[in-house]
Amino acid sequence: MINKKILVTGASIAGPTLAYWLNKYGFKVTVVERAPELRLGGQNIDVKGPAAEIARKMGIEKAIREKNTTEVGLRFVNVNNETVAEFPVGNSLSMTQELEILRGDLVQILYDQTKDDVDYRFNQYITAMVQSKENVAVTFSNGNAETFDLVIAAEGIGSATRQLAFKDKPDFKYLGLYTAYLTISKSAKDSRWARWCNAEKGIVFMMRPDNYGETRASVTFTAEEDRYKGLSLDQQKKALVKRIKGSGWESERLIREIRKTNDLYFERVSQVKAAKWSEGRVAIVGDAAYCATPIAGKGTDMAMSGAYILAGELFKADNYEEAFKAYEQKMRPYVEKCQKLPPGIPGIVYPQTKLGVRVLNTMVSIVGSKPAKWVTGLFGKEKKEPKPEIILPDYGNRK
Repeated sequence: MINKKILVTGASIAGPTLAYWLNKYGFKVTVVERAPELRLGGQNIDVKGPAAEIARKMGIEKAIREKNTTEVGLRFVNVNNETVAEFPVGNSLSMTQELEILRGDLVQILYDQTKDDVDYRFNQYITAMVQSKENVAVTFSNGNAETFDLVIAAEGIGSATRQLAFKDKPDFKYLGLYTAYLTISKSAKDSRWARWCNAEKGIVFMMRPDNYGETRASVTFTAEEDRYKGLSLDQQKKALVKRIKGSGWESERLIREIRKTNDLYFERVSQVKAAKWSEGRVAIVGDAAYCATPIAGKGTDMAMSGAYILAGELFKADNYEEAFKAYEQKMRPYVEKCQKLPPGIPGIVYPQTKLGVRVLNTMVSIVGSKPAKWVTGLFGKEKKEPKPEIILPDYGNRK
């Protein structure tokens, strides 16, 4: 398939990645984004494994390195801010990867890589779709109507385009957690190390450096699924303050920042499990199809892998049905593997009592001790080069 007109909804990570490869393969691509401009907020993400391979193929690895967050590793600390254990970049237990970047910076890089060849339309979204044998008739929020050969939703977990196109709703697997992200002012206690602190009542605080002289903070905690559903921004702030008040560590600092922030993200932690990723001429990719949650640490990998494979299969196939089928066959085993969390996760990481926190910190301290690191390093030297997490075919060049 070539020379087809494709509409992509969503300009985060999956959307622009998909647009890049579709354009490279000769498709005419339009990307619509509900927000009036790029959404450049968000926390640290890592570009590793298949995402790093795709970044190299796209020629953006250097740009990603230049936007490194400056983070040098992860420190687990107790409520007295005493270091329990530390894992530098490159350690298998560290969240910090070689290519560590803010979500917003990666979005900007992907947009800059595609903006000259792709028609981006901001402050627009789909309000209606009618599929036929020949095309998809789309009506936009500004009242305009247009036809496309295919529509691909690269949106978030609550994708409105998916709801319009798919008869069956996906399953949402709630993991028993809510999470909040915000950007806060840097203090003297902040360094180039990320800090993780467990507190009682199932709370995990995190503070991470960025490359703009600020600190990216997150609060994740256990809660019933609908406990904070449908709250306004002001109500979210009050609920979050109430939940962490008196928790120790730097909770009072965070409370002050929460009350004045304008970039708070506060939501349930849920996985998306869709029975199928296409409905006629409409397909889904990224979080709209298979969100794994930040706990899995695979969101960027899956978003970029899915976009790359979907574009490649559309280029390679004789028709879209064949392409959508091949995309799902190649991606679903990887998605299922990424969504499978280790036993006891996330529960074991969010202890409710002071004793539970102490036990967890002791376990982390043992794992992070010099003897444990030495043994891990010893066995690590004997390991062979790890197998690729997913095969990314070389789809060649435009016909």
